[in-house]
Amino acid sequence: MPRIHLQEDIWPLSEFRANAADLLQRLREKKRALVLTQRGRTAAVVLDVSEYEKLLEEIETLRDVQQASRQIAAGRGLSTRRPGRGCSNGTKAS
Repeated sequence: MPRIHLQEDIWPLSEFRANAADLLQRLREKKRALVLTQRGRTAAVVLDVSEYEKLLEEIETLRDVQQASRQIAAGRGLSTRRPGRGCSNGTKAS
């Protein structure tokens, strides 16, 4: 997901309400998040659905890597040596 542009991607909630269709179209085109403010403070972030899904997938991948790293550190990693007589799925190693 591209980083937000401070001059273009921060909108007061009142302006977002007034221009929601245009801003959502822009969101889909630019693939950048919109930051909404209320009373001068950040209130919400609006993301394109595809960018949100990519973000969730990336987080899941990073969690898997972190878990694998912890398992390796604890000595529970898998060996990378080839099996001599056959693989675990029943096929012969070449």
